[in-house]
Order: sequence, then structure tokens, then C-alpha cells
Amino acid sequence: MKFMIPEEKKARVIINTDAKNEVDDQFAIVHAVLSSSFDLHGIIPAHFGDQKSKTSLQDSYDETMLLLNLMGLKGKFRVENGAATAMPDEVTPIDSPGARLIIEEAMKEDSRPLHIAFYGPLTDMASALLIEPRIAEKNIKVIWIGGRDWPSGGREYNLSNDIHSANVIFKSNLEVWQIPRNVYRTMSVGYAELIEKVYPHGEIGKYLVEQLIKFNNQSVSRPSEYRLLGDSPAVGVILYADCGNWSWKPAPVFDENMRYVHSGKYRPIKVYVSIDSRFILEDLFAKLAQFCRNYGDEIN
Repeated sequence: MKFMIPEEKKARVIINTDAKNEVDDQFAIVHAVLSSSFDLHGIIPAHFGDQKSKTSLQDSYDETMLLLNLMGLKGKFRVENGAATAMPDEVTPIDSPGARLIIEEAMKEDSRPLHIAFYGPLTDMASALLIEPRIAEKNIKVIWIGGRDWPSGGREYNLSNDIHSANVIFKSNLEVWQIPRNVYRTMSVGYAELIEKVYPHGEIGKYLVEQLIKFNNQSVSRPSEYRLLGDSPAVGVILYADCGNWSWKPAPVFDENMRYVHSGKYRPIKVYVSIDSRFILEDLFAKLAQFCRNYGDEIN
């Protein structure tokens, strides 16, 4: 059965991804691409610092293009690189095609909100806001996978790659949906389920599972039979905003140790305290199966 979603009901979406940082961005990128209710305006490859790679932005771009190629979707979506590095302070943006894409879409006349999902640092959102402050007045929802557990905070990888940008966004008037570490780490899935529900579905399914297992096997400290798909909640909450429990809390800022500083003077943000992992995972599995069944002859 095929179904149509009216254009006016589709969510306007931009994905910002540090795609080659680990192995979970790949699943979240594919999920967003396959979601019929998304009007996907573009994908922005993002940096992930320089500890794992000195070419992290290029790595993210190459991985994004590989995924689209494996799905037979090369050229279908706009891909614009974000910043190559973190912001040096809270007032100096890093201009990039990705930041300009955010500004372009934010400034369009459209009654639908613009959802911008960040699987990594907030560099490109903060840069876009500093370059064009008027976007703070637009109907934008910034969905961020990042930050440590409330209320104390502490070291968290996505935040560590650009603390300045997080402070810019948390101090702004933009609507923020935060999915902190204790929540995104509940997105566990076992190898057996991935092999049964992802691996059989085209070259993209095979790649998703093989790269995940290979990555885990490269270190004795990584899991031996499961993985956390920690970026996928960003897709889930755009599909269904109540895909988990949340509450509005006054936005904190972050100190140099990435701990929350709660002054109470900034506007509230939506903080998720739980996520429906089964809704998100089963939706991805079903969409991947349908995609490969409907278009497999064309893409393989």
C-alpha cells in the first residue's frame, strides 16, 4: 500500500550531521531521508573536532554522499558543508554553505515551522544566527542530541566539540528541543535484530550493519553485541513530538567543564527525559524494508 501526504502537512527539515564520527549518524540520516512526512530541504555535513580526525568535515561529507549513493539518491537532496571547526568564541561565527542554507530556509515565507536536527555540535546553527540575527524571530525548532544529564551536566561528546555554539543557542530566543545523553543512550539495538531487520535490505542495509559491527570490533572497550543509535531520537521527535516524556525548563548555559549553569534568566527549552525507542526503531526498519521492496530493482 502506498500513501500520500499533502505538502502542507509535511515537516520542513534540515539535517546537520557529524556523519563519520561514529556509526549511529548513518542510521539517523537514512531514517530522515526515508520519512515521507519530511520535506527535507538539505543535509549539512558537520565537523566533529580534530581528536579523531584532522579532516572531520570532509569525512562527514564523504560519508553522507556514500549513504545517498548506496540508496540510489545521489543528487536528490541538497548537501552543503558546514563549518570545518568550532567557533573561537561566542561572537565570531564560522561562515559556511551550511550556515547559509539554514539562513536561506529560515527566511522563507512558509507557515510551517522549520525543524533543524543536529546530530553533533551546534556550530552551524549558532553561526547562522550570528550572521543573520533575524532568524531568531522565525518559527524554527532546533533539535539537539547533546548535553549531559540534567541538572548537573558534565562532559558530553557533541557539546565538547563546540561549547561556545551551545551557549549562543541556549541564550537565544530560538525554540530548542534538547535530547541529553541519558536519554539518547537508551536507543539500544542488538546485532541479531539489525541482521534480521536491516542487513537484508539492499546495499544500504548491508552497509549500515557491517560498518557498525566493524566499528565496535575495533576497540575492546566497545559493546560486543549491541549498539546505541543515539542520533535517531532527533528523527523520532520530528515525526512525533511526544515520542517520549519532556518538560519545559529555563535554559541553562555551559561552563568550561560543560556543567549546566542555571541562572533562570533565559527562555524555557524542551528537555526530553525519556524516548520511545521502539517507535523510532520499528519505524526505521519498516521504512527501509518498504524502500528496498519498492525501489530495489532500480537501486541495485
